[in-house]
Amino acid sequence: MTGIEIGEDFVAALSAACGGRLSRSPEVRRQHGGGESHHAAMPPDIVVHPRSTEEVSAIARLCHQAGIAMIAFGAGTSLEGNVLALEGGVCIDLREMDAVLRVSAEDLDCTVQAGVTRLRLNRDLRDTGLFFPIDPGADATIGGMTATRASGTNAVRYGTMRDAVLSLTVVLADGTVMRTGGRARKSSAGYDMTRLFVGSEGTLGIVTEVTLRLHGIPESVRVARCNFARLDDAVTTVTQIMQMGIPIARIELADAAQMRAINAFAKTDYPERDTLFFECHGAESAVDGQMALVEMLAVDNDGQDWSVAATAEERSRLWQARHDALYATTAQRPGSRGFITDVCVPLSRLAECIALAQALMAKASFPATIVGHVGDGNFHVICPIDPASDAERVEAEALGSALSKLAISLGGTCTGEHGIGNGKLDYMVLEHGAEGVEAMRIVKRALDPKGLLNPGKVLPNGNKEISE
Repeated sequence: MTGIEIGEDFVAALSAACGGRLSRSPEVRRQHGGGESHHAAMPPDIVVHPRSTEEVSAIARLCHQAGIAMIAFGAGTSLEGNVLALEGGVCIDLREMDAVLRVSAEDLDCTVQAGVTRLRLNRDLRDTGLFFPIDPGADATIGGMTATRASGTNAVRYGTMRDAVLSLTVVLADGTVMRTGGRARKSSAGYDMTRLFVGSEGTLGIVTEVTLRLHGIPESVRVARCNFARLDDAVTTVTQIMQMGIPIARIELADAAQMRAINAFAKTDYPERDTLFFECHGAESAVDGQMALVEMLAVDNDGQDWSVAATAEERSRLWQARHDALYATTAQRPGSRGFITDVCVPLSRLAECIALAQALMAKASFPATIVGHVGDGNFHVICPIDPASDAERVEAEALGSALSKLAISLGGTCTGEHGIGNGKLDYMVLEHGAEGVEAMRIVKRALDPKGLLNPGKVLPNGNKEISE
């Protein structure tokens, strides 16, 4: 906790700033003290529910003047302790800021408040012929996805939130409201402030509005599944697809252990072998050709049981099985909680990194699984651990640490899409070097000199200089 006493005068002013939408209930605070990860909840002192940028600005001014920590909160689906209230303070829940402010079908863009979820946005866009393609699996808020630089299953074709965000409205630590750009598709005017905030996890400012790039709904969507006796053959198939420049929309991997978990959870009967899921988008004739090439490569690499989803319902069932990977894995051990780590490496090193993961999993005391967005070299290991067992937590952390260190040594990253939070602080200097992390601290001190915005996240030791 901060050690700063939160007085009733401050609470009254805070309540006035957000129209009385404030809670100090222990249960509400607990719900806002963690995400979906294994990290123990650390609740804030107060939760507020603003409905506008102006209210967020007023809240930030009060907290800044009082020296009280602020943590922005979206859907609560984060996985690396990104929203833990390490110093108590005020949780700013943005979910009531859920308006789609503008859609320009001609320009293929829109502006939304931070609390709009991706599924809600796509429902609103359906009649325009457009869609928002970033799909991390969870129905996360656009603000939260921006804060963690989310990506997911469609990233191999449509990119990540870094590519989807055109500009932002951001509230700085002292309540100042800034806009980072316009709606142009490119600009060389000064520093790229938009991308400074994308991925900053609420440590530099609180994102309240996001202008997004949209895409046309494809004429045809084709989904297929293929399994492999050897995971190396699956990875080779992925590498060849990318090298040939086939415009695949998704390539997802589920290892044999994950397929067993999916079958048990969803009552399906997929072959329990290392499996690739493919999806192609485009005109009917183009998609036919793309899928034929993918099938040829898969079969050439000993792929078996090639199967194309015949209907939209079958497509949805197949992708739902993939999205349920976490719940399927934890269902193997009732009462367990998912310890999830993700790394991302160059495609040429993917097989090497997955091989280490499999070797570590073979020795584990819990039934871990692998899923991955392998088209861009990103995969996840899900460890269903007993939340009451310190030994299992230490074991899972050791597995995650070994993977993170290997990924960095291979020219990759300790996190492809989950963010740093406070769960992966130990790898920041290893990945970026002391000089790189110190440069980040300089930016942090300039924008948040008191260290009030989501303290304890992203940067080891907060605003302090690195001691060698």
